[in-house]
Amino acid sequence: MHSEFPEEPVRIPVTDVLDLHSIPPRDVKAVVEEYLSEARRLGLTALRIVHGRGIGVQRETVRRVLARTEFVTNFADAPPEAGGWGATVVTLRQSLH
Repeated sequence: MHSEFPEEPVRIPVTDVLDLHSIPPRDVKAVVEEYLSEARRLGLTALRIVHGRGIGVQRETVRRVLARTEFVTNFADAPPEAGGWGATVVTLRQSLH
């Protein structure tokens, strides 16, 4: 598949919310891994990852990454007003700076 644009990293500002709707499915795992590392580096401990409802593929990809990330202490469906099962809230262990 040829693209008229060169493949360059997309810079996404790191906040406490990551919306995956604009991320190609093949890149979700790497983006979530990088986001978690950067969020921790910035000292964020409460995050929300918006993956959408769909058929659950993105949600499972996100949760597989969360389950094997050593500094993730907890994750669960977001409350209904924050996206319900279309988003996952994440708690990170604080980094020791």
